[in-house]
Amino acid sequence: MERADDIESERMLEEVRSGGLLPAGTPVVAMLSGGRDSVCLLDLAVRLLGAEEVTALHVNYGLRDDSGEDERHCAALCERLGVGLEVERPRRPEGPGNLQAWARDARYAAATRLALPRGASVIAGHTADDQVETILYRLASSPSRRALLGMRPRDGMLARPLLRFTREQTTAYCEERGLVWRDDATNAELSFARGRVRHGLVPALKAIHPAAAENVLRTAALLRDEAEVLDALVDAEIAGGGQEDGEGGRGTISLERLAELPPALRRLVIQRFADRAAGRPVPGAANHADEVAALRRTGTAMLDLGGGVRAVVERGILHTEAADGTKTSI
Repeated sequence: MERADDIESERMLEEVRSGGLLPAGTPVVAMLSGGRDSVCLLDLAVRLLGAEEVTALHVNYGLRDDSGEDERHCAALCERLGVGLEVERPRRPEGPGNLQAWARDARYAAATRLALPRGASVIAGHTADDQVETILYRLASSPSRRALLGMRPRDGMLARPLLRFTREQTTAYCEERGLVWRDDATNAELSFARGRVRHGLVPALKAIHPAAAENVLRTAALLRDEAEVLDALVDAEIAGGGQEDGEGGRGTISLERLAELPPALRRLVIQRFADRAAGRPVPGAANHADEVAALRRTGTAMLDLGGGVRAVVERGILHTEAADGTKTSI
């Protein structure tokens, strides 16, 4: 990670341009909370693409007394930059549940609804600091290899052009450009796991080693490179021992071949099939790989993989599907 005082807004602009995630002529939906990172990204997108190619999305959850002020701030900023603004006000579900997960799902669902008719990408202002916090949180809460990979710069229609920059750098950018932002007071609260990671765990690791955050990022980058090799092995296995059915990207493989695979590769194959059946990651599906391989090879057999996905074996051939029997793909 670079220091904020080593970078000027023009150099940051050129680095984002050279990163290729905001190519000229491409419409984008920019998620705009009003915080410094999203304000920085919106300004960069306008400078690189032109205001006519940018639509801002602000989601007002109505969870804080000053939520209305955040919305008004975003409206004023978009007017200044000449950007169209869409505002979503989702209704908070009643009863217990993960509030942050609900907010995230509502945010991305709204962005997808806006982006698809426009043929646009969705851009989010996640920074290197967010990357470190995400990896540490997932490492503590999710026992999977994927937890260590962090967020990808490009993930389907979602792009994260600021992942190489720190929160300090986006602050410096906004200050140099005269851009005002809003601070979310809940980011400092320790009642949320993210707050405890940001204000407790990250400083504790830095006290152990000054380069702790940078080391986390370097490790994740290496693991993502290695993940590409593993993905290629899975691709080769599907091509050699199974097939894509062409109707939903579902894919099949014989139980005989699955049982012959090394355990690690068997888990990766099952995870790939489960993710494709669900159209999203299915945490823990790989843990059932040995159970799947042990299913009977005559008649029909099924096994729940979690996440609304099941493995189905018909005459010794395995595929995965949504629990309601529909085919979906990623």
